[in-house]
Amino acid sequence: MSITFFSQGGAEEVTGSKHFISTGKATVMLDCGAFQGKRAEADKKNREWAFNAADLDGIILSHAHYDHSGLLPLLKRKGYSGNIYSTPASRDLANLILMDSASIQSRDAEYLRKQAAKRGETFNWQPLYSDGDVVDTLNQFITVSYERPFLVADGIKASFYDAGHILGSSQVHMEVKTQRKTLNIAYSGDLGRKNKPILRDPVPIPDADYLIMESTYGDRKHEKPEDILISLERIINRAVQRGGKILIPAFAVERTQDMVFYLHLLLDDKRIPEIPVFVDSPMATNATAIFRIHPECYDEETKQAFTEHNKNPFGFNSLRYIESVSQSKELNDLKGPAIIISSSGMCEAGRIQHHLLHNLPDPKTTVLIVGFMAKETLGRKIQERRREVRIFGNLVPVRAEVEEIKALSAHADYLEIGEHISHLNLDRLKKVFLVHGEPPAARHLKKHLLSLGVKAVDIVKPGRRYRLQ
Repeated sequence: MSITFFSQGGAEEVTGSKHFISTGKATVMLDCGAFQGKRAEADKKNREWAFNAADLDGIILSHAHYDHSGLLPLLKRKGYSGNIYSTPASRDLANLILMDSASIQSRDAEYLRKQAAKRGETFNWQPLYSDGDVVDTLNQFITVSYERPFLVADGIKASFYDAGHILGSSQVHMEVKTQRKTLNIAYSGDLGRKNKPILRDPVPIPDADYLIMESTYGDRKHEKPEDILISLERIINRAVQRGGKILIPAFAVERTQDMVFYLHLLLDDKRIPEIPVFVDSPMATNATAIFRIHPECYDEETKQAFTEHNKNPFGFNSLRYIESVSQSKELNDLKGPAIIISSSGMCEAGRIQHHLLHNLPDPKTTVLIVGFMAKETLGRKIQERRREVRIFGNLVPVRAEVEEIKALSAHADYLEIGEHISHLNLDRLKKVFLVHGEPPAARHLKKHLLSLGVKAVDIVKPGRRYRLQ
């Protein structure tokens, strides 16, 4: 029995999660995420496969984020014809995210083809997958609700437990049997935080012999969730006084809905003035519709505050969802204070790049960072307050104010991870494998978990196979 961590998948990095459980009789894959980063590097890594997809006996998707689901449409092309297990909400969000990815790749290919033709060059780059591949993938999904055991493959039974990270996100608890032994293996997926808006808190999982744990913020202590409204109120009111726009690069799934929810609360309490609020992302608009049809994932506070009173938690008078490109362009001519929430969260694609291009040079503008920014992404460069950044080939001066609310993170910090693990029987827990984290974060989390009494912690190495005793 063994666990293998793919060499381009969540080992010593925060993206592209791919992990494998093997018993000798069956092999199950946990997540099939896309690598995100510099375009050339990401494209190369996403095309390299160090495993045979046809040999897989089952796939479990912890949640729909692109770095966990983004390469699922390649599996059938590479010979996998089996089931993909997820929660119902994760399937719906994966549908949206993967279709959006296929559309972006198609547009990129067409643009690059035209540019090559102008230079008299041959263009050979092809998208990783098409929308037809996504449709084929969706037909392979089997959805299972939380805490309902299901058979994945010969000798491998699993259950989903709410991870509190995004809508439908799961921790995976597996009972893995061979002729010689039975082990319980748990996988955190991306672990969320307590007291977040909309979603339930992460659920304690049953005891396990081995645990695969994310370490994204293994060296960070977040601000308290209750400080979010205070910070957001201060930032918005300051920007309004200056008469500038507030640009919020936000993931279309989860972070955009969080921001709309918080703005709704601030407006209801009259803590901020009623200024125009725009969600400029068709994908975020569609994601919000998916949020509305999955109230089974809401926490009790959200149910009581909104759904039980037939109020829409994602709508208020000054909020407008932007659909067309022409409507998006009109925002560039908008005068006076306004809030523009636009994807993508790391500023590597989408309409947010156009808003940054037009507004970063304006000192009245505020860019509000509300999520993780991977190394060398445009978002990370703005977060680091570099003097200028390159957008669409143009060097753009950064004169805007850059603010950050760290408490908005959907990932647990090292104290929250430690508390979550402390609920397990540490005498039984043989080892924790740390994934999905940059090396400094993983090293800090390892030290913290050992101080709590965890017997052994490994920061996994790319491509290495770990035998389970």
